[in-house]
Amino acid sequence: MKTPIEQYVIDKVREKRLAQKMSQATLAYCLGVSRGFIGDVENPNQRAKYNLNHIYEIAKVFKCSPRDFLPEKTL
Repeated sequence: MKTPIEQYVIDKVREKRLAQKMSQATLAYCLGVSRGFIGDVENPNQRAKYNLNHIYEIAKVFKCSPRDFLPEKTL
């Protein structure tokens, strides 16, 4: 099970990915991970999650700050 902060980050990344009309496969390619990894991260029943390096690289892909994927206040 994912913690609330992990799920928050995942939801923010998915929101940004969908807003850019980017597929899981494209994001996976940009990050150098498998498409299956992105699917597992976005599946609440799987244990896969993003780490800080992923968040940093995702921010570079979307040309934004890593902070954009974190809540302003604690959950």
